[in-house]
Amino acid sequence: MVVDDEALVRSGFKLILNAAADIDVVATAVGAEAVDTVRREAPDVVLLDIRMPDVDGLTVLGQLRALPKPPVVAMLTTFDADEYILTALRSGAAGFLLKDTEPDQLAQLVRTLAAGGVVMSPKASRAVWQSHPGAAAVDDEDAARIGRLTEREREVLVLVAEGLSNSEIGTLVHLSAGTVKDHVSAILSKLRVASRVQAALLAQRAGLLDGGRRSSGPGR
Repeated sequence: MVVDDEALVRSGFKLILNAAADIDVVATAVGAEAVDTVRREAPDVVLLDIRMPDVDGLTVLGQLRALPKPPVVAMLTTFDADEYILTALRSGAAGFLLKDTEPDQLAQLVRTLAAGGVVMSPKASRAVWQSHPGAAAVDDEDAARIGRLTEREREVLVLVAEGLSNSEIGTLVHLSAGTVKDHVSAILSKLRVASRVQAALLAQRAGLLDGGRRSSGPGR
């Protein structure tokens, strides 16, 4: 389901995604219609505009997260460094993507979300992190948890925070996707967080992203 105040965006995303054999856009809506439409259509994934004139995306996100069976929600934004993105991630969004995402990448991003993954394009992720240097600092307990990570786990955590999938991380660090998955599981356990998004936010607060990615690698 696509929620956006612009009809052109809604129709464009619907046309692109419906072209994929395994994806069905069950509905599109403006912000004020979003929650009722989700209740009626029960989509697995919602692409939600973060800035809408009738009701803002953060409000809709909160309402969707409060549903008995909430869908996976990713935020749509026009800006690389949208000031509301971090708030959305902390509020339960599974990631974010730019509205100018290449059409041939859009379907794969939705598949990632449907499979429980995180969508944070490296380009947009870097801009978001760098534009919020004043985000809450890591406390002593979180610092201790980060200190338990091995050098390889820290490397993987940075790439997770940049929005890369397990297979993309594996390509960069020359490991199998299965081994990367094991590293991610260990990272979540050591950091005592429930999701890749929470791990990414902790990495950002701890300053692990300041050095940038170790190599250019494939992007989303």
